Amino acid sequence: MSYNATENSASRRIAILLDEGSFVEIGGAVTARSTDFNLQEKETPSDGVITGYGVIDGNLVYVYSQDASVLNGAIGEMHAKKIANIYDMAMKMGAPVIGLIDCAGLRLQEATDALEAFGSLYYKQSMASGVVPQIAAVFGMCGGGLAVVPGLADFTFMEEKEGRLFVNSPNALEGNEISKCDTSSARYQSSTAGLVDGIGTEADILGQIRSLVCMIPANYEDDLSYEECTDDLNRVCADIANAAADTSIVLSQIADDQIFFEIKKDYAKEMVTGFIRLNGMTVGTVANRTKVYGADGAEEAAYDCALTVDGCKKAIDFVNFCDAFSIPVLTLTNVAGFAATVESEKNMARAVARMTYTFANATVPKVNVIVGKAYGSAYIAMNSKSIGADMVYAWPEAEIGMMEADLAAKIMYADKDADTLREKAAEYKELQSSPMSAARRGYVDTIIQPADTRKYVIGAFEMLFTKREDRPDKKHGTV
Repeated sequence: MSYNATENSASRRIAILLDEGSFVEIGGAVTARSTDFNLQEKETPSDGVITGYGVIDGNLVYVYSQDASVLNGAIGEMHAKKIANIYDMAMKMGAPVIGLIDCAGLRLQEATDALEAFGSLYYKQSMASGVVPQIAAVFGMCGGGLAVVPGLADFTFMEEKEGRLFVNSPNALEGNEISKCDTSSARYQSSTAGLVDGIGTEADILGQIRSLVCMIPANYEDDLSYEECTDDLNRVCADIANAAADTSIVLSQIADDQIFFEIKKDYAKEMVTGFIRLNGMTVGTVANRTKVYGADGAEEAAYDCALTVDGCKKAIDFVNFCDAFSIPVLTLTNVAGFAATVESEKNMARAVARMTYTFANATVPKVNVIVGKAYGSAYIAMNSKSIGADMVYAWPEAEIGMMEADLAAKIMYADKDADTLREKAAEYKELQSSPMSAARRGYVDTIIQPADTRKYVIGAFEMLFTKREDRPDKKHGTV
């Protein structure tokens, strides 16, 4: 039946999310089965969750929306089974699942029945991972074991004022009190924890989800995530070189209609991830960033030209999603080394190793554009030719090599005078650090003018469209 989605917050959110009049409810007559602790005396319409399907801009999606007016949205046995059923249908039909979360946790009156059913939801999410995209949006409470649900999703959004996402409440953390640090807030989860991809008002995040669904494939076999491109494929991006430090601007400039959908915008800003379209085809982008410019062109933040642990984690999760759903990957490289702090050293080697593995293991088309520095092992890890990039371009002012020329000269000619060091540094830059020296050795395919970047990357992905690449026979890697 068609659901009149105007009755409560759960149904209102569905109405805003989906195309008008498209929602069809499934399991609307389901109520709680348990009668323990006089539960039968309480009304549990739909058992606290509205489930069904509809379309977003014509794209089929499955939706569940928790109703906080029914036992505070607590998850009971039938509640969880309804969501699991939606997952089964989504995997059969090959369509995304969107969860709108507003929940007080597990229903105490149903204890092990609720726990068992809730465990089945974890299982369904795990099985659906890499089969269909999973999107979660937190509007109210999402605590304890329920926090694993957005953790298992591919993308998570959060209402900026009422949303609360936590495993342990802020006051339960030793030495903390919520007024000191609200670890459950949207701001903390997006900027510090990095679990949340986008925050805003209810309308904002439902709009973001609509935009995202229209950008990504419906399932891992879908090849229909394209739209007609009306933008000039050879459009010159005249001032793009001036924005090299803030690669989010570069990505916007080269994208069709200059639209860039950034993922995890508030987290690890020194690494940029997101989606653009190139000639109508969705492309995942990963880029180093050393500066953030505001809408008025003023510098808002600056970062070292280095890989960080959080930046690597951000790139790993994003590239894994792209590879699972056959989305090509474009990287913009500007990196000279690794973040050097005691804190980062605890996890740096592992994080860079996992990022290296992720790029190398991805079989989708991979294109790299070196827009600044590309030094040492940090460059190797950023989708370099040596770990599997299909095409590598470099801007004329790029610097590629082991290390900066001045430092290399000081190491090789430690006992020489300043004039000799300057001479040797210039010689080293020409012979070892210039894009031409890398191109002569085949490590860079073509040196391109920054203004022509859009034209070249579109051409590369068009050429790579039929790419097929095998990996050694194994169950899976262990990195």
